Amino acid sequence: MKITKDEVLYVAKLARLNLSDDEVEKFAGQIGDVLSYIETLNKVDTEGINPTSHANFLSNAFRKDEVKENFGVEKALSNAPLKENGHFVVPKIVG
Repeated sequence: MKITKDEVLYVAKLARLNLSDDEVEKFAGQIGDVLSYIETLNKVDTEGINPTSHANFLSNAFRKDEVKENFGVEKALSNAPLKENGHFVVPKIVG
């Protein structure tokens, strides 16, 4: 399926994107390739196949919340590269 430059420009305008002429040309080709692949997928016989949202069936992966004894400060900090006064020391990230 071919997508025109005008269609790319229309979508870019909706998305408030300023595209160069080279980008419009590039995206027209890339979007056209994607749409062609989707056309190919639409030809696959899916008769009798139920729609799914995932390839694998998922179940709740969370464990039940259970109260357990904590590690304690010493054990929690035992592998910390930097620690001070019972706390982890981390680099300051806000200027």
